[in-house]
Amino acid sequence: MDMREIRATARERMKGYCRVCPVCNGVACAGEVPGMGGTLSGSSFKANVEDLGKVKVRLKTIHDAKNPDISFDFFGTKLDLPLMSAPITGTSFNMGGALLEEMYIDSVVNGSIDAGTIAMIGDSANPKNYELGLEALKKVNGKGVPIIKPKDNKVVMEAVKKAENINAVAVGMDIDGAGLITLALQGAPVGPKTVDELKEIISSTKLPFILKGIMTKEEALLAVEAGAKAIVVSNHGGRVLDSTQSTAKVLPEIAEAVKGKIMVLVDGGVRSGVDVFKMLALGADAVLIGRPIVIGAVGGYKEGVAKVINDMKYQLLQTMILTGAKDLASIDKSMISIEW
Repeated sequence: MDMREIRATARERMKGYCRVCPVCNGVACAGEVPGMGGTLSGSSFKANVEDLGKVKVRLKTIHDAKNPDISFDFFGTKLDLPLMSAPITGTSFNMGGALLEEMYIDSVVNGSIDAGTIAMIGDSANPKNYELGLEALKKVNGKGVPIIKPKDNKVVMEAVKKAENINAVAVGMDIDGAGLITLALQGAPVGPKTVDELKEIISSTKLPFILKGIMTKEEALLAVEAGAKAIVVSNHGGRVLDSTQSTAKVLPEIAEAVKGKIMVLVDGGVRSGVDVFKMLALGADAVLIGRPIVIGAVGGYKEGVAKVINDMKYQLLQTMILTGAKDLASIDKSMISIEW
């Protein structure tokens, strides 16, 4: 399947919701939420892409890294690369409804597995969307991660139990959805959580728990204190708060504070395997990708998703060969130059 064909199809199907720009940088879609843009001025979305672009890779070719190992162990599940599909819901109001929610979720879950990795499934005001994600993961023996909105603790723990019932690899919460007023208007109020509230949720399950939406070292340390096994450095794709720092810029400080204590994942502005490499060099253990997966799913269903991931896989492999990285553990700050 050709990426030009996938992108052209996605552009037609998401007309009025996403332009499928040559560079997905948040400029054309600023303020388009619902839609695929960033909130208000779109500066948070744009910063994610711009700052990652200011990280440059140092080319090296006199070494013996001829066949790098890019495999990644995610809580006992071996992935072919350190990349997973991010949790995204709302095809009807964010993507134009060209794909039904069930079609989108099935495409992402199965396309990710076909490419040697897994997907996270999302949550929304409509509990049906979470249920559809669980059904898709159940069909693949739980190979994925349900991510729940920061609703009332009782509601969250019920959703966590459902993730356990399908033998999910892990479960988590996108706590950065705390300010989504639209959810409250639809009868599903969300909000911040205290450390004690997080401890109650996390202690209720034996599954590894992920906190998505960590943007400071202080909150990364609180995630460790609460008992989370992983964090996702994320500003929700720039969709919840304008004028936040980029994930690339805050990642090094967060990784320095908690690396080794908790798994560090990151999303935001990752558009290629080279970008994956940059995030690993900045301190991440693995990355999540969102908007490129949407393009793949809408433009080519599960084959489109697999194509997006496989392209990034080969780009990451090539980048490691051309920087002297034998494996993921070998990637560090000495292989990049930061221009901010």
